[in-house]
Amino acid sequence: MYNSPSPTNSFLSSSSAAVTVVSKWTVYPDTESTLGGLKLSVSDLPMLSCHYIQKGVFFPRPPIPFAPLLSLLKSSLSRALSLFPALAGRLSTLPDGRIIISCNDAGADFSHAIAPSLTLPLLLPTSSDVPLPVKSLFPFDGAVSYQGHFRPLAAFQVTELGDGAVFIGCVVNHAILDGTSFWNFFNTWAELCRGATPHPPDLRRNFFGDSTAVLRFADGDGPKVTFPVNAPLRERIFHFSREAIRDLKSRANAQAHDSIAEIYGKQIHDPKKATTVAAAAAEDEVSSFQSLCAQLWRAVTRSRKHLRPEATTTFRMAVNCRHRVVPPVDPSYFGNAIQSIPTTAAVGEVAARKLRWAAGLLHGSVAAHGDETVRRMVAEWEAAPRCFPLGNPDGAGITMGSSHRFPVYEGNDFGWGLPLAVRSGRANKFDGKISAFPGREGGGSVDLEVCLSPDTMAALLQDDEFMHYVSQDYPAP
Repeated sequence: MYNSPSPTNSFLSSSSAAVTVVSKWTVYPDTESTLGGLKLSVSDLPMLSCHYIQKGVFFPRPPIPFAPLLSLLKSSLSRALSLFPALAGRLSTLPDGRIIISCNDAGADFSHAIAPSLTLPLLLPTSSDVPLPVKSLFPFDGAVSYQGHFRPLAAFQVTELGDGAVFIGCVVNHAILDGTSFWNFFNTWAELCRGATPHPPDLRRNFFGDSTAVLRFADGDGPKVTFPVNAPLRERIFHFSREAIRDLKSRANAQAHDSIAEIYGKQIHDPKKATTVAAAAAEDEVSSFQSLCAQLWRAVTRSRKHLRPEATTTFRMAVNCRHRVVPPVDPSYFGNAIQSIPTTAAVGEVAARKLRWAAGLLHGSVAAHGDETVRRMVAEWEAAPRCFPLGNPDGAGITMGSSHRFPVYEGNDFGWGLPLAVRSGRANKFDGKISAFPGREGGGSVDLEVCLSPDTMAALLQDDEFMHYVSQDYPAP
C-alpha cells in the first residue's frame, strides 16, 4: 500500500521557511491495475505544457490525534487510487508518437508537513491579498505536465498548522484530468475516508478517443510553459454573496426583460405565441455567472490604464464539454473534456458600455458552443496539433478557469466536517488568470481568485462599481 516514511527536515524554500516537510511516503493502489495504457485525448494533449493542477482545502482541528489521522488518510488514498489508477501511473510516449498514461501502479507522493507558526487567521486574512506561505502548502511547485514521463502524476501534502487546523493539498498532472475529474477524485478520497462507498469514475476514453492526431516535440525535453512564471503578481480572493450576484443578474437582464415584457404584453391573448416568447426569454437570459464575469471583465479592463481604447480585449472561459457533445459524455468521465471559449471586443467598449452589453457577448459565446462548435474546434486542433497557449501576451486578456459549480465543500468531508476554505498554489497563474469557486455558504455565492499585475490590482480595488458587490469581511473561518 505505501512504504515506510523517510524523515526530512529541509525547508521547502527560503520564502516558505514556516512550512517543513517531516515525512514522505509513496502510496500505491491497494488493488493491482488491469487497465494497461490510457491514450491521451485531443483535450488532454494540449495541457502537456501546463503546470500540474494545485488545489487544496483548509479544515478545522481534527477530533483525533494526528498520527492515526495520517494513517487513515493514506489508507483511504490507497483505495482511491485503485478507483483512479491513472493517478498512480506515469506518462509514456510510444514509438509512433502517441502519449499514453501507463497505469503501472508506480504510486503517488504523500507528504506530512508542519507549520507551527502559521494559523488560519494568518493564512485566511479578511479583505487582503493571499499570503505567500499558502503556496508552500503544495508539493511539485513548478512541475510541468509533460514531466509526468518521469515523475509521479499526483502528489499530496497534509500540513498541520499551529492552531491545530489542517490543510490537504492535492497536485495532479493537468494532461490527465480537468477540474471536473480533479474534484471527483478529491470527493472520492473524502468519501472513502469517512467510510462511504463512492461511485467509480467512467474510465472509457470516449471524448474523441478515436482521434489519430499526434502531438510531437522537436526535442526530448518536451514543451515549455507558455507564460512568464516569475512576473510580479498580486492575488486576491473576492467573495460575492448570493444577493450581490442576484443584483448583477438583474442588471444584466433588465433591458432584455423590458423588451420581452413588451412583446409578451402584445401577445398575451395568444397562448401559443406567449409560450414561444417565454421560452425565447428563458433561452436569451444571461446567467448569474455570466453576469459576474461581465462585471469583472469591465472592471479589470478599466483598471488596465495602459490599454488603448481601440485595442482588443479577450475573455476566455473554460467550459465542460461533457454535456455539449452528442451523444453526451458521462458526467464522471475521467480526463480532460474542456475547451476554451473566447469572447473579444474593443477595450473602449468593454470599459464604457453597460453591463448588459458585455454580459450579452459572453452569453452569446457560451450559448453557441454546442456539439457542432466543439467538433469544429477538435478538427482544427487535429489539423495542427499544439499545446494550449496559456497566458496573456498582449496584457488585455482574462482567462476564467475552474468553476463555481465544483463540489469543493459539500463533497469534501473527510470525517470531521466540511472544509473552511479552498486555495490553490502557484501553478498556471499570470496577469488575468481567474479561478471560480463556490462560496462556502452555498446558495449561489461565488469566490473569485483573481491574479493581476500589481498596478491593475491596485486600480481594481479603487473601482467603486466593482467593489460595491464584493463582501468586505470575507473569509471568516
